[in-house]
Formats: sequence, C-alpha cells, structure tokens
Amino acid sequence: MKNKSKKINSNQGRKSVVRALRHRNYRLFFGGQSLSMVGTWMQRIAIPWLVYRLTDSPFLLGVVGFAGQIPGFLLLPFAGVLADRWNRQRMLILTQSLLMVQAFALSLLVLTGTVQVWHLVVLSLFFGAVFAFDIPTRQSFLMDMIGEKEDLGNAVALNSSIVTGARLLGPTLAGILIGLVGEGICFLINGTSYLAVIAALLAMKIPSQDLQSQGSRVWDGLKEGFVYASGFAPIRVILVLLALVSLMGMPHMVLMPVFAKNILHGGPHALGFLMGAGGLGAMVGALYLASRSTVLGLGKIILISVIVFGLGLVAFSFSRILWLSLVLILISGFGHMVQMASSNTILQTISDDDKRGRVMSFYAMAFSGMMPFGSLFAGLFAGKIGAPATVLIGGLACLLGAAVYARRLPALRKMVHPIYSKMGIISEHY
Repeated sequence: MKNKSKKINSNQGRKSVVRALRHRNYRLFFGGQSLSMVGTWMQRIAIPWLVYRLTDSPFLLGVVGFAGQIPGFLLLPFAGVLADRWNRQRMLILTQSLLMVQAFALSLLVLTGTVQVWHLVVLSLFFGAVFAFDIPTRQSFLMDMIGEKEDLGNAVALNSSIVTGARLLGPTLAGILIGLVGEGICFLINGTSYLAVIAALLAMKIPSQDLQSQGSRVWDGLKEGFVYASGFAPIRVILVLLALVSLMGMPHMVLMPVFAKNILHGGPHALGFLMGAGGLGAMVGALYLASRSTVLGLGKIILISVIVFGLGLVAFSFSRILWLSLVLILISGFGHMVQMASSNTILQTISDDDKRGRVMSFYAMAFSGMMPFGSLFAGLFAGKIGAPATVLIGGLACLLGAAVYARRLPALRKMVHPIYSKMGIISEHY
C-alpha cells in the first residue's frame, strides 16, 4: 500500500511538471516553438561567429549585437499597447513570417559569398524591430492559450524550457555545422524552422479575446501602462532588477567568441560548448520552476538566483580552463533563467488582465531592451580593458543589485499579499 502511494505521488509530480500541456492550444504552441527555437539559437551563434570571422573585432561584435537589440528598447512599449488591442494570434503569425524572411535573406547572402558586415547590421535591425512586437504578444498570448491562471506559472516555466532546451541543442549543432559547412546553413535551417510555429498558430482555436478598446490613442495607452507599472512597487522593483542584470550581466553572451577563441584558445566547437553549457544550466532552472506548484516564494527565489548568476560571472571571468568555464557558465545559466522566469510569472500573476500586454512589454524591455546598451558597452570596454575584466564588472554589478533588492523584499511581500489573497493563492490570514 505504501509503495502504491509513492507511485501515485510520483505520477502526480510528473503531471504537475507538464500540466499546462493538457491544453490543446498550448500543446501546439509547445511543439512548434520547440522546433523553431532550435533554429533561432543556431542563428544566434552563427551571427557573432560570422562577424568575428569577418572582422576580428570585439567592437563590431558589440555593434551588431546593439543593432539587433536597440529596436526592442524603442518599440517594445508601443508593441505592448498593440498586444492589448489587436488579435494576438494574427500578430504572431505575421511576426513569425517576417522573422522567417530575415533568416532566409541571411542564408542567401552567406551562401552566395556576398555577405558584408553592413548587411548583418541592417538585418539585425530588422530582426530586432520585428522581435519587439513578437515578445510581448507571445508572452501575453500564454493566457489566451491556456485560459486558466492557475496553470500560468507552469506554462511560463515550460515556455522557458523550450528556450533553454533549444539553447542547449542549437549552439551545439551550430558549432558543428559552422565548422563543417559554414554559417549559411545555420541561417537556412532557422528560416525553415519557422514553418513549424506558423503551422501551429494556424491550427489553434482561440476563444474571442477581451481586447482593450482602440478608441484612445496609442500614446495614451502607453502612458496608462507606464503609470500603472511604475506606480506599483512590486512590478517596478522586479523590472528594475531585471533591467540591471540585462544591462550589466547578460552582455557576457556577446563576448563569448572572444572567450572561446582568445581566452580559452578554442574554435567554433568551444563556442558551441560554452553556449550549450549555459543552455543546460537554464534547462535545469526551467525544470525546477516547472515542478513548483505555487507562485509563493518566487520573490526570494529571484534574490537567490541573481546572487548565483553574479557569482558565476565573477568566477567565469577568472577561469582560463575550458571545463571549468563550462561549469561556471552552467551555473550562471541556471541563475539567469530562474530569475527571468520567476519574474515573468510574478508579473503576469499580479498584473491586471487589461494591462498584461503592456506590463509584459516593459518586462521584455527590461530583459532584452537593455541588452543593446550592454552589448555596446561590453564591446567598447572589452577592447580597452579586456573581456574578462568586463565580465567581472558585470557580475559585481549584479551582486550589488541583489543586495538592494534584498532590502526591499519584505515590504514587497506585504504589498502583494492582498492580491494573492483575492486570487485564493493564500488565505486571508496567511
């Protein structure tokens, strides 16, 4: 009888980890995105390697990274307003189609031997502009697909596992293919992979969405969303911490070709292993969050994850051994994923339904919108003080941000308590 009870609990645990997959629309999304994101991560590895192969310049690595990310900083707030007003399913079909065209254009330029750095800058700008509308729409579309708020945290975690699984597999495949047949095939595979997610979106049956009235101006909607997000301390503090980590911590990604080639004395395979190690750590983090059955405690988990991420970067900056660097990047990947997904879950849970698209646009702005500035600064500083010192400064900045957040955490818990009580997440006297 005791063994039978253990078996039932084990089955319930497995069901809990993947409970969002019981929704048909989310299953379609999960399958399509799982294929598409592998191609996306292959492209994310191939572009910086191509830039560094063509130019041997850390500065131009930063410039191309900046070009791919700056449109997000400028356009994400407006994209959030449109995500609250327009049909999100149709918006995603459009954005995914445009991203497919961009990948095929990259492939054509590389395979015909005509690619130049300015091509990569222009196409990165195009990618960033389209992706700015894709991110908040895709994030707020999660609720449309599952329809039940209690499964939202699991859906966010599983969505993160898609990205991290692709981050684990994509860079490894890219490293192998770049060495064998060059970057152009990576871009071709990415373009083809978008067909899977477009087909999944077309097959979905989404109930009519409760969209915001389009009578008011977009600027008014943006102002309303900004006042709402900045006026509620839990949302504001989480976004500020995420922005700091993205600005100071995440630019280590754009310097990975420098570490792989000059610091660790490897090639495209070493770059693929480094990116894959970060993906493995992130996958572990996503699975850990998916196994959780409640949003309670995520505030403290955000604090711990930022500390883990910062310490991982500090240690990585001193490593000159490949296997040790892989372990440290794995730890950093775990910390970053847990912070990002935990922040996402809390923000979507505590946000008003009619403002979720705008809150998620601010989330995307804090996460990816700050990266262009970080990439540009990382390229500049790496050229002057070296890549290891640049990563060290970023890790220390993350630890400082964690210390400030720790002081605010008790007060933030008190502010969120009434929301969780109203939703039935905790009892009134908890």
